[in-house]
Amino acid sequence: MEDATAGDPISGLKWSHKSLRKIQQRLPQCYRVSLPTLSRLLRRRSYSLRVNSKRCEGKQSPGRNQQFGYIECCRRRFEKQKCPIISVDSKKKELVGNFRNAGRAWRRRVRGVNVYDFPSEADGKGLPYGIYEITHNEGFVVVGSSHDTPTFAVASIRCWWLARGRKLFPRKKHLLIQADCGGSNGNRCWLWKVGLQAFADEFGLTLIVTHYPTGASKWNRIEHRLFCLISSNWAGIPLDSFETILKHIRTTRSTTGLRCWARLDHREYPTQIKASPEEIAHLRIQYHKTFPQWNYTIYPHRKRR
Repeated sequence: MEDATAGDPISGLKWSHKSLRKIQQRLPQCYRVSLPTLSRLLRRRSYSLRVNSKRCEGKQSPGRNQQFGYIECCRRRFEKQKCPIISVDSKKKELVGNFRNAGRAWRRRVRGVNVYDFPSEADGKGLPYGIYEITHNEGFVVVGSSHDTPTFAVASIRCWWLARGRKLFPRKKHLLIQADCGGSNGNRCWLWKVGLQAFADEFGLTLIVTHYPTGASKWNRIEHRLFCLISSNWAGIPLDSFETILKHIRTTRSTTGLRCWARLDHREYPTQIKASPEEIAHLRIQYHKTFPQWNYTIYPHRKRR
């Protein structure tokens, strides 16, 4: 094993790329050792079968921990004032069709699915955009079929406000939005901010937006309080139609009282669209003193009488 062993001289971690059968073949002919015996001998020398572990986060954004503290302070302030707080993000795209879905489900018979997951054989793509309302522990998912664009993201938040938000908070004029730094709701996306400005103007809302630092999306509450439960609910179930996707989202529950709503959005959201200089100049935005690249407030324009 000496020539086939690699390792880290600092941590002492060692590994080998040889299989048990290859080790058996390299032994002298005078030694006949079975594969179970080889496995037992390797374990005595601290070898074992291991998988890669995601522990190295890479380069962290400056002020990462301070931004986490700022997000928590904003959340506590809104909870004290009983104002709405939503955590938003896009879920993984799903092929709609008789395709294999990871996980297992209780069945009497095995269900056959397509051998190949070719997008050309799909009935479309499901693009779930989630809104998790923290105060009432509610999830709201808009499933699109076009593209995951900033316009689609803002339209999903608007759909949540019309269906649930203004009913739960009828007299509140402030909304806290917690999002990631990338994707359709990225902090550097002007089209996202332009869409939020139109949303604020329409309903007279003041939007306070806080973004999680780059590489910290898994700390967003929607990830471990909504999306993971939805994935568990449809594990092993082929998503053969949009109705199947909506049904499994709506039936997602948790022991802490989570409830979910779902809507289907078949509208077209074209890509490669940029905000015009006039739209950017029209923004009534104020960047916070603490990490202005991640935190800002969008105020509604006063309507002319």
